[in-house]
Amino acid sequence: MIFKKYQLRSYNFRLVALIIITCVYAILIVNSANSAYTLRQGVGMLLSFVMMIVISFIDYNWILKYYWLWYAISTILLLAVKLVGSSAKGAQRWISFGGFSVQPSEFTKLILILVLSKLISMYKDRLNTFKFLGVLAVTVGFQLLLILAQPDLSTTLLTFVICVVIIYCAGLEYKMIGKILMVVIPVIVVLLAYIILDENQVILKKYQRNRIMTFIDSNYSTDDDDEDDGSDDDTYQQYYAVQAIGSGQLTGKGLNNDDSSSLKNAGYIAEAQNDFIFAVIGEELGFVGSAFTIFLIFAIVAECLITAVKAQNFAGRLICCGVAAYIGFQSFFNIGVVTWILPNTGIPLPFFSCGITSLITVFTSLGIVLNIGLHTKVERDEDLFAPDFKG
Repeated sequence: MIFKKYQLRSYNFRLVALIIITCVYAILIVNSANSAYTLRQGVGMLLSFVMMIVISFIDYNWILKYYWLWYAISTILLLAVKLVGSSAKGAQRWISFGGFSVQPSEFTKLILILVLSKLISMYKDRLNTFKFLGVLAVTVGFQLLLILAQPDLSTTLLTFVICVVIIYCAGLEYKMIGKILMVVIPVIVVLLAYIILDENQVILKKYQRNRIMTFIDSNYSTDDDDEDDGSDDDTYQQYYAVQAIGSGQLTGKGLNNDDSSSLKNAGYIAEAQNDFIFAVIGEELGFVGSAFTIFLIFAIVAECLITAVKAQNFAGRLICCGVAAYIGFQSFFNIGVVTWILPNTGIPLPFFSCGITSLITVFTSLGIVLNIGLHTKVERDEDLFAPDFKG
């Protein structure tokens, strides 16, 4: 049954209120960053919000029932990107139609959260076996390779982190974690050494290696003739972003200001409405505005975790943990890049950065979390009747 009768008093109005406040705040920031995008982002946010409310009344157990279908759709979309996708700055990550563009890798984050939550809940007794972990690794790894091939290293790493968090929250034993780390850590060290020491390495695109090298050494000289490189200087955006945040001091220069000293107005922060929008927040609203932004994101993540604790079944708990990791880590990666504590990537800031695909994914995720919160009565978990995974 898709729709069920719910008790309205169980609805998480606190989370909805936080989302509304964040949306209004985000629209004000986008309008100040680049008013040309205000209407588009506002309409996208409104439609995404309405979609979230509708999804919040769809039984998440029904959604999980077709986990294999969502995985298949995600795979088809990722393959379509390679076949008919549109390119920009050396990357092929979008599918364009009717004047609109979608980025399938954004949807993949949510779909893998659903798929992993369902699989683990079905075979939770087999979680701490290498065979079942191998099945999960193949399931996740196949789609991660498709994202990496676009190329989109940052989304690949973020999605990997989200999946790792879900598996950990599912109850992976520390003994098993230790065994995995004994293999993974040496492999990572060897790969990093190869990437850093060999200019002709074949693991990363040249512009991706340049971003890592310029993060390690700001004086590192990149090849300006590299057509895959999205900018002439990989530290350019981060340098001016940090300057902008610092210039905002405690309370900032004010929204929609026409101060000629503004790095945004001077054009030093290119495409300020996108991945570097946190620099606009820091410059125009100062430390207070930056702290308020982080507080709102933290509060939404906290509500997801509270819902996880109250979830009626194991799958619902894992979904909430996955959504919390999705919003939390993506925000951390974005702000980390803008404040120059992480290498430059193309990760958007949830709710704030312009991008309809990102909005749809975030609001759909929160809609499912809201529905999980509506299931207040402990119901019989049908996952217990799934066939055992043969270890």
